[in-house]
Amino acid sequence: MRKVILFFILISTVIGAWADGITFTANAPEVVVSGDQFRLSYTINSQKVRDFRAPSIQGFEVLMGPSRSTQSSTQIINGNVTSTSTITFTYILMAGKEGTYKIPGATIVADGNNYTSNSVEIKVLPPDQSSSNAGSGSSARSSRNQANSGKITDKELFMTATASKTNVYEQEAILLTYKVYTQVNLTNLRGDIPDLKGFHTQEVELPNQKTFTLEHYNGRNYNTTIWRQLVLFPQQTGKIEIPSVTFEGTVSQMVASADPFDAFFNGGNYVNINKNIVTPKLTIDVKELPAGKPANFSGGVGEFTLSSSISTQELKTNDAVTIKLVISGTGNMKLINTPEVGFPQDFEIYDPKVDNKFNLTRNGLSGNKVIEYLAIPRHAGTYTIPPIEFSYFDLKSQSYKTLKTDAYTLNVAKGEGNSDQVVANFTSKEDLKVLGQDIRYIKTGDTQLTKKDDYFFGSTSYYLWYIVPLALFIAIMVINRKQAMENANVAKVRTKKANKVATKRMKNAGKLLAEKKSEAFYDEVLKALWGYISDKLSMPVSQLSKDNIEEELQKHQVADELIKEFINNLNECEFARYAPGNQDEKMDKIYSSAIDVISKMENSIKR
Repeated sequence: MRKVILFFILISTVIGAWADGITFTANAPEVVVSGDQFRLSYTINSQKVRDFRAPSIQGFEVLMGPSRSTQSSTQIINGNVTSTSTITFTYILMAGKEGTYKIPGATIVADGNNYTSNSVEIKVLPPDQSSSNAGSGSSARSSRNQANSGKITDKELFMTATASKTNVYEQEAILLTYKVYTQVNLTNLRGDIPDLKGFHTQEVELPNQKTFTLEHYNGRNYNTTIWRQLVLFPQQTGKIEIPSVTFEGTVSQMVASADPFDAFFNGGNYVNINKNIVTPKLTIDVKELPAGKPANFSGGVGEFTLSSSISTQELKTNDAVTIKLVISGTGNMKLINTPEVGFPQDFEIYDPKVDNKFNLTRNGLSGNKVIEYLAIPRHAGTYTIPPIEFSYFDLKSQSYKTLKTDAYTLNVAKGEGNSDQVVANFTSKEDLKVLGQDIRYIKTGDTQLTKKDDYFFGSTSYYLWYIVPLALFIAIMVINRKQAMENANVAKVRTKKANKVATKRMKNAGKLLAEKKSEAFYDEVLKALWGYISDKLSMPVSQLSKDNIEEELQKHQVADELIKEFINNLNECEFARYAPGNQDEKMDKIYSSAIDVISKMENSIKR
């Protein structure tokens, strides 16, 4: 009795599961051949159905239907019951005249609710000429399935190579497509596309499992599929040839057996036949971009937009400012040059961070190119960052276009611990004046007069009051002149203070390390390394790169091993900032190695 009760509980659970998420779908082939028979089915995942009504079916002959079939299944996994139950209504149709036909959705009542299926669109191809010329009433599909013991011909199996454009500008995207056409049972296809000289290529991702569809081509019907697709960006002008490619195909073919009993019971034997398939050559005519190319031309060809943002316009010395530039659109986005930002010369400028967020389409790369520029002001004042310009060739208008961002004004205040920083405004040269040659103020205050014949006049004290201040004045003038000459040599001053400034920054980095502020720590270490080498070599950070650092240090007789160690420190610091893993361990290592390499460099650079 208990078993019976449990059974009914299970059945009720299953029925309850059936009631959820009812779907009603129609299925039919997308392409058929005139004269072929095919199935049109309507499936609903419910048992409580009534009043099924099929739509009017135009363009096809109904040979049978609707026939009703039911299918149910139940799964119990870890106590969870999942059940499916479907009812399918099936029609057998025969395709008539060629064309494209749309069959509207059917209607049905399930669980007391009305449901309408999706519509289907079916393309009818004309009959295969090879079948009609032979006087056979069979369809193209049946002719493809016939046994053929002869050689596989180029009409039965071949590939095409087509380009979306054959007359383009330099850097304009071209979609190259390799397509298979077959009337035989193709089981395997192998072959690699060679390097296409004169093009930058990117392959379109296609499913590994190929799906064949019917297509009418040159009077015959074939099973077709796109095998490979590439987007090409021509890198030179003139006529560029895309060479033919040889693929090796394997065809499974039935051969009639000489034994009548084997032929009757087994239908014959199957053999594999290999066939080389050669694609045709293509010639692309690449035109040079028109004259009048802007001086700041980025190399971009396509359609683009430009936007920018800034992290802050009110900051202090040694604080970082970030400008984010977003280039959006479609074209050769991977090949365009990164626009330059006109930061003031005294700013420490880091290499821009580029993040590519685009997809490959038939018109090129589509999406966004996000560029982040990081800079650090070293002096207080008011600065203007001019508009960022991006010039490209617009394919729609076939002309050059220049996009501009807004200009940014930065107000940099004097930061804490920056007593040596000079407050200046570099927006106008008139703001800088030599005060030593200006008119002095007239001294004011009480004045005491002494009579001419007073005893002090002409005494030793009287002359000392003249001689001593004169001597002190001359001494002060000599010292000040020497100090002024030293201060006038800015490069020498920066060189002297390089180690002091770097040490100060590394102390600050040590505090950030103790506080486990990883992002701020890496910024401070990078400032210390780049700032030290900038001061030591008397070169602005904006003119430094990892490439020319090595050359400049060699001029100052620094050992190659030490140069390599310094550059490795820069790379490790930049990488560790975003790399996963134990940040505490990485920060300790970078902190120690940075201090060590700065100390070694201080003893090695020859001035």
